[in-house]
Amino acid sequence: MIPIRPNVLGMEPYVQGKPIEEVKRELGLTRVVKLASNENPFGPSPKAVAAIQEAASTMHLYPDGGAYALKQAISSKFDIATNQIMVGNGSDELIHLLGLITLDKPTDELMMCNPGFARYDASAHLAPCRLVKIPVDSKHVQDLEAMADAVNENTRIIYLANPNNPTGTIVRRNAVDRFLDRVPESVVVVLDEAYYEFAMHHPEFPTSLEYIKAGRENVVGLRTMSKAQGLAGLRIGYGFASTTIVDAINRAREPFNVSRLAQVAAIAALEDDEHVRKTVEHNRRGLELLAGVFAEVGAEPGESFANFMYADFHRPTRPIYQALLQRGVITRPGDLLGNPNCLRVSIGTQEEMDIFVEELRNVTTPAVAK
Repeated sequence: MIPIRPNVLGMEPYVQGKPIEEVKRELGLTRVVKLASNENPFGPSPKAVAAIQEAASTMHLYPDGGAYALKQAISSKFDIATNQIMVGNGSDELIHLLGLITLDKPTDELMMCNPGFARYDASAHLAPCRLVKIPVDSKHVQDLEAMADAVNENTRIIYLANPNNPTGTIVRRNAVDRFLDRVPESVVVVLDEAYYEFAMHHPEFPTSLEYIKAGRENVVGLRTMSKAQGLAGLRIGYGFASTTIVDAINRAREPFNVSRLAQVAAIAALEDDEHVRKTVEHNRRGLELLAGVFAEVGAEPGESFANFMYADFHRPTRPIYQALLQRGVITRPGDLLGNPNCLRVSIGTQEEMDIFVEELRNVTTPAVAK
């Protein structure tokens, strides 16, 4: 009879994409392609790997709790003061910490789109507070007008994932400008830019830094090294905010929340523009390939500015997911993403993409679909 908090027991544990080795073991397969977790198909930044190898002998030492060198590197890269920079054990930790510092009462509200990133839900459930989900529009884009209409005196924090996970769509600068003008300055608006590098070249893509540098005290920007830099296994995220919010995060976080090797790797990865360029260019070609094959099999591909594509099959995709899994291709089924008719597929290597295209065609033929 251990008294666990009821709101914790009511939470759904995060369901990660099936690991390759587990699928091999369960299904007796020798070839498995994982396109479920939006990982970098080229692996980690080579500069980050070299930096870790050089620093490996120092892992017995505690990391710099203030991440001084890493913050200096971020400051130099993005031209923002170090006291407006926060770093975390992945941007997931920063999401968790933002909930801790803003959500105080059961009547407080956290707002997000639906479908949206599951870890926003977790902040609301852990508080616990009210979770307000606003459906995306017919093009799977966050409906900022509807979100602004839903803001009230209890709204404390709003998440705008840009690009959005799982849909891959973006909200444009003009829409975000209008939205921020309608939201009270007391409401924290988080622009989660985990897939920033894949969208940054779009002329209408706004960045959190634009608003923060312009003096928007309530805007927070979150980014990660997991995607374009390929450091998902190290768990390193960072963000930008007002000095007030960064100070609160530093008070609430663990003393050594980012490991020594993660900090070293992140500093090196920030300088590896070539790795990011190669990743983004390959990603563009991969999205074009997916858009074509999804349309070919009768699905509706979404417009994606991330390293994955979200497609609407207009019917439950769990059978398609299972059929692909049996053939050694791991994808992300829509029932785990808030829309059972959709499938999310990450961009892999060219070989992995070719395998996916072949197997998707196989499992969506009338004989298999029945």
